[in-house]
This record gives sequence, C-alpha cells and structure tokens, in this order.
Amino acid sequence: MSRTRILYPLSAALATALALSACKKPEPTPPPAPAATTPEPAPITPPAASTPAAAVTTVDLGNSVGADNRVAAPATTFAPRDTIYASVATRTADASASVPGKLSAKWTFQDGQTVHEESRDLNLTGDGVTAFQISKPDGLPAGRYKVEISLDGSVVQSKEFEVK
Repeated sequence: MSRTRILYPLSAALATALALSACKKPEPTPPPAPAATTPEPAPITPPAASTPAAAVTTVDLGNSVGADNRVAAPATTFAPRDTIYASVATRTADASASVPGKLSAKWTFQDGQTVHEESRDLNLTGDGVTAFQISKPDGLPAGRYKVEISLDGSVVQSKEFEVK
C-alpha cells in the first residue's frame, strides 16, 4: 500500500504537468529580423558615345600625288615600274587640338607576303593627308596586291589593286 500512496500523487503531478503544457499558448514567433538595408546603388549612366580622337576618312591609290599628298588620278591597276601611292586622309574630332597618333601602311602580295611596311608618328590636327608609297627599281611582279592602313595599331581601311 505504501507504494500505491506514492504512485498516485506522482501520477497526478505528471498528468497535471502534461495538461498544463498542452494547454499552454504557443509563444508567438518573433517577426523576422529586418533585412540589412543596403544602400540603393546609384543609377548607372551609360558612357557618352565617344568620338574617336582621330580617324582615317579615305584611302586613295594612284601613281602620283600633288604637293598636298593627294592622289592626282585614283587607280586600281598599275604597271610594274610605277610608283604606287596610298593617299590617306585623316580627320580629328577637335580641329583645334593636336592629337598624337601612329599611321601605318602594310603592302602585301597576293599570297599575303609582306612586300613593304611603313609607319609614321603624327600629330594630327583637323584634316590632314599622309602619303605612303611602294616601288621597285626592277618593277613589281604582276599580280594582286593589298595595302592595309592602320591607325594606332588597328587596321582601319584596306585597298586592293593589281599590277599588270
């Protein structure tokens, strides 16, 4: 009987504890912590369309140039003993500012073989014309040729021509 006396009060205490825990209101979940506020990024402004400082506007080929370095009569077919000129017209974005640049001409024969290369360091101002030339005392071999004009290392124009 002593056992029963202890068992009943313990059972009653356990039942009461369970009943109270089952009736207990759940604790409200705390609201989520506010997200760390990051400053809104500044709007990205697209870069203004930049005008190149200098540009090659035209390339003309001929067998003579005037005092202004312009080709007198443009041509695409030449004789083997002709001196062939490439007249390269340039223009700067700001006609009042001097723009440094490197202008180059690369002359190649039909299989891509380089015949002649020439470069000039220039201070371009406004509009200008530069002449490059190629010739051989014993005559250029007959065939198809090309001249590539580069400004600051980038090919900007090319012209094909023929020697007959």
